[in-house]
Amino acid sequence: MFAPTSDDVRGFFVEAGRKRTEGLPLTPLETMAADWIAAHPEYAVDLADAERARSAVYAPEAGRENPFLHLSMHLSISEQVSIDQPHGIRQACDLLAARLGSMHAAQHEAMECLGRMLWESQRSGRPPDGEAYIDCVRRRATRSRS
Repeated sequence: MFAPTSDDVRGFFVEAGRKRTEGLPLTPLETMAADWIAAHPEYAVDLADAERARSAVYAPEAGRENPFLHLSMHLSISEQVSIDQPHGIRQACDLLAARLGSMHAAQHEAMECLGRMLWESQRSGRPPDGEAYIDCVRRRATRSRS
């Protein structure tokens, strides 16, 4: 099982961003990551320096989200959608993207569902509930606009 450390994750995103900026070849996963980095220019400072990225602390009380967690969730959802795992996530995200007008906005909504599923799993000590996750995304895709 692949279990990257926080330093590994941060280094991966910094490197993907650097390689994209310098026009260097990227792996398929780095390409996906670099695309999400480009979609979040507000993280440029966080990704500019590998050492600073590795030592940064994003405490909840500071009122700022962790850009590496945010980018990791984008990457996770992109991968889930690409292989439709858990089964049904591709359709649910596509429906949500159609409702919201963009896959980026849909992913931000799906992140809420993914975060809730992971929190529930940790809290209960049970495996993540993929069906509950997909149901959450589907509910968001089908709720009417106010």
